[in-house]
Amino acid sequence: MKTVIIQYNAGNIQSVLYALERIGAQAIVSSDIETITSADRVIFPGVGEASSAMSYLKQHHLDKVIKDLSQPVLGICLGMQLMCKHSEENNTECLGIFPNQVKKFPADMGLKVPQMGWNTITQLRGSLFHGISESSFCYFVHSYFADLDEHTIAQTNYGFDYSSALHKKNFYGVQFHPEKSATVGEQILKQFIELV
Repeated sequence: MKTVIIQYNAGNIQSVLYALERIGAQAIVSSDIETITSADRVIFPGVGEASSAMSYLKQHHLDKVIKDLSQPVLGICLGMQLMCKHSEENNTECLGIFPNQVKKFPADMGLKVPQMGWNTITQLRGSLFHGISESSFCYFVHSYFADLDEHTIAQTNYGFDYSSALHKKNFYGVQFHPEKSATVGEQILKQFIELV
């Protein structure tokens, strides 16, 4: 089974690769369209800024490639946000796979932004979270969040509830970093790799 991690101008690819190795899964890091489209599983990670990341994806025709994928795809952090419709980060039109809006944490609530550290995931639904305990802790680093809608399969509270995981058809997204979320994160990655 071939797993491909999409390489683009956003960080955090190496730690995803290490996490996959820890669970015994091999992965290729590539920006080659044929390599991505022929994969059995695709991971779309990212740490960075939405508008420059979208600009890079468009310049390299990866925006259309990602939207057209039919195998299981997992967006992580910025990867999940880029799979949404729109981000307030530099007013960026994103891929539109999920209809969700990505908004900045409000400054007037006294929240530390970015949210950085461990927080719980709740209201867990679907095969990605099979066997994961309600209110498990995962590791987050982000200033923007996706709103709640019918595609929400996990939520997190940081002053209010937002989507910490999304699912639509073959597309999955997690706002937290499973590769930095200890055994819970490794279990989530393992279950993504094993999706039928």
